[in-house]
Amino acid sequence: MGYINIGKIVNTHGIKGEVRILSSFSDKSIFNVSNILYIGNNKEKMKITSYRVHKNYDMVTFEGINDINDVLKYKSEDVFINRDDIDKFIIEDLIGYEVYGNSYIGKVKELISNIKYVILVLDNNTMIPYIDEFILNIDNDNKKIYIKEIEGLINED
Repeated sequence: MGYINIGKIVNTHGIKGEVRILSSFSDKSIFNVSNILYIGNNKEKMKITSYRVHKNYDMVTFEGINDINDVLKYKSEDVFINRDDIDKFIIEDLIGYEVYGNSYIGKVKELISNIKYVILVLDNNTMIPYIDEFILNIDNDNKKIYIKEIEGLINED
């Protein structure tokens, strides 16, 4: 299926090769030890050897890296996972789904996470909260989401 951007290496931490990843990815189990992350545009394959949370950051070390000088080159690089490495549904799978209310509304182009819930952003810039009050049904086989339309939710220009 391809690669999913899960965050960015924003800095190093300490002198033993640990990196700070800023990530709002929904499933933090992707950072489990022995999992694989892909770094940068070249998707350099890196195996996780340790993980912890520190403030707003996911702190990770990689196999074969034991020194700050070895990770400096990754600073400001995007971090990816390979969708094929995950064998369960993740909310990011909804990207590309068609959204229907009383009729076709649009296609999910991105997700925005906030403290309380995720917002589905459609290709026409309509925003729909991903909460039970709005989502009636998700048809994964046909990649369709059916929502409850309420007044003011859909921009009807």
